[in-house]
Amino acid sequence: MSNLSVDTSKRRFLVTMTSAVGGVAALSVATPFVMSMLPSARAKAAGAPIEVDLSKVEPGMQLAVEWRGKPVWVVNRTKEMLDLLSKHDAKLTDAASENAGQQPEYCKNPTRSIKPQYLIVVGICTHLGCSPSYRSEVAPADLGPDWVGGWFCPCHGSRFDLAARVFNGSPAPTNLVIPPHKYLSDTRVLIGDDQGAAA
Repeated sequence: MSNLSVDTSKRRFLVTMTSAVGGVAALSVATPFVMSMLPSARAKAAGAPIEVDLSKVEPGMQLAVEWRGKPVWVVNRTKEMLDLLSKHDAKLTDAASENAGQQPEYCKNPTRSIKPQYLIVVGICTHLGCSPSYRSEVAPADLGPDWVGGWFCPCHGSRFDLAARVFNGSPAPTNLVIPPHKYLSDTRVLIGDDQGAAA
C-alpha cells in the first residue's frame, strides 16, 4: 500500500513539473509572436504629430521635416512671394482649392495656410509620388519667363505655385496636400494634429 501512495505522489509531482515546464516553454514561444503584433515605438512615433520650430525658417527658405514617413515642407513666404499668388489664378487647375481632400477646411483660402507667411505642405507630387524640387527663383532659364516660384517635379514636369497649387497642363491632377496642423505659439507649429487649430 505504501509503495502505491509513493508512486502516486511521484506521478503527481512529475505531471505538475512537466505541466509547469511546458507552460513556461509555451509562454516563451508565444511572447515574441504576440509582441510582433504590437506596433513598435518607432512605428508609433512615425504616425505621431511632430513639432516644428518656425524660428529656424528664414524668409524665402524651405525647411523639410518628416511626418508619417512623408516629406513635409515648411516655407516662410516673403511679402513678394505672397503678392504673386493672385496673379496667375487663371493658369491653375484648382486655384480656389475646391478639392476638399487636398487641405483641411481652415486652409481653403488663397494662401492655403492658417498664417499666410507659412505654407506647410506634403512634399509628394500628386501624379506618381515623386518629390518636386523647390524653385523659388523668378524666371529661371530652364523654367521660362512666366515662372514666379514654386515647385517643379523633375519626374514628369508637374508645376506648382507657392501655395502648392498645380498649374494647368501638368501631369499632376490635383494640388499638393496640406497636412492637418495647428500653431502652438508664434514660432511653433504641430504638424499632424489640428484639434482646435488657431492662428
